[in-house]
Amino acid sequence: MKKNIYTIIGKNIKKYRKANGLTQEQLALKTNLSYGFIKNLEAKSVRATISIETLELIAECLNVKIGNFFEDDYDN
Repeated sequence: MKKNIYTIIGKNIKKYRKANGLTQEQLALKTNLSYGFIKNLEAKSVRATISIETLELIAECLNVKIGNFFEDDYDN
């Protein structure tokens, strides 16, 4: 079964956010994005659309390459 790319991106954003010791609120402040947007990105049940520019911004704040958000290391 094909996995949802939005779910993969959201899980990876959450993984790297936590690895950086940031809350969703702190990441929102660092990126000048809303807390609700960050929360929706990480939610499994929400299909939040995101631009490449926004992914680049989040990646920069989390000190990772944008490609890391597309890695699928998860069972579900």
